[in-house]
Amino acid sequence: MSDSSNGHILIVEDEPRLSSVLRDYLLAAGYSCEQIDDGARAVPAFEARPASLVLLDLMLPNRSGIEICRELRERSDVPIIMVTARIEEVDRLLGLEVGADDYICKPFSPREVVARVRAVLRRHQHLPQSPSGPGLTINDQALRASVDGLDLNLTHVEFRLLRTLAARPGHVYSRDQLMDHAYADHRVVTDRTVDSHIKNLRRKLADVGGEDWIRSVYGVGYRFER
Repeated sequence: MSDSSNGHILIVEDEPRLSSVLRDYLLAAGYSCEQIDDGARAVPAFEARPASLVLLDLMLPNRSGIEICRELRERSDVPIIMVTARIEEVDRLLGLEVGADDYICKPFSPREVVARVRAVLRRHQHLPQSPSGPGLTINDQALRASVDGLDLNLTHVEFRLLRTLAARPGHVYSRDQLMDHAYADHRVVTDRTVDSHIKNLRRKLADVGGEDWIRSVYGVGYRFER
C-alpha cells in the first residue's frame, strides 16, 4: 500500500494551482500524494509507485487523459476519477467505456473531490472476492473474464456487472444496486441503460455457451445462475 493510513493518490493535473490545492486537501484528509503535470509521465509514475487512486485530468500536455486511463486499465484495476472542464465530454467519457470509476467537472470544490475519493476507495475496498466456478474465470487485475478459456471481451461496465452478479449466485440485484457497482455517478444512467448493458453481456455469454447464466426477475432486476 502506501506510507499513509488512507492510501496514496496520484494527481495528474497540469494546472499547478489546482494540483497544489488538491494535494493540500488530500494531505489534510490523511492521504499521501504525488503530482504529475505531463501526460507522458503518468503511467511511468504509476508503475514506479502504484497508487491507491488516480485523479486524472482529461486535457493534458503530450498525452490525453483518455489514453492514460485506457493504458492504466490494461495494467491495473486501480480506481480512476477523471477530471474535465468540458461538460460535453461527460457523455463521451461514459460512452467510450474508458474504464474510469467516476468523473468530476470543473470548477469543483476541493472538499467534494475528497468526498468522491473516499467514496470510490470505500466502494473499491468492499468489492466481493473474485467469483469463480466451472468454466468461468474472472481476472480482477487484467479486468478480463473468460469462459472455458474464451475471452468475453467485456467493456469495463460489463465486467463490473458480471463480477457483481457472479460473486453471489442466486442473489437478486435491483437495477439501482447493479449501477452502484457499475457507475459511480448514477444520476446520468437509467433503467434502460442497465438493461442495455445486460443485453450485451448476455449476448457475449451466449457466444461462449453461457446464455442462461443471467436471469431476469420480473419487476426487480437480475440474478446469476448456472
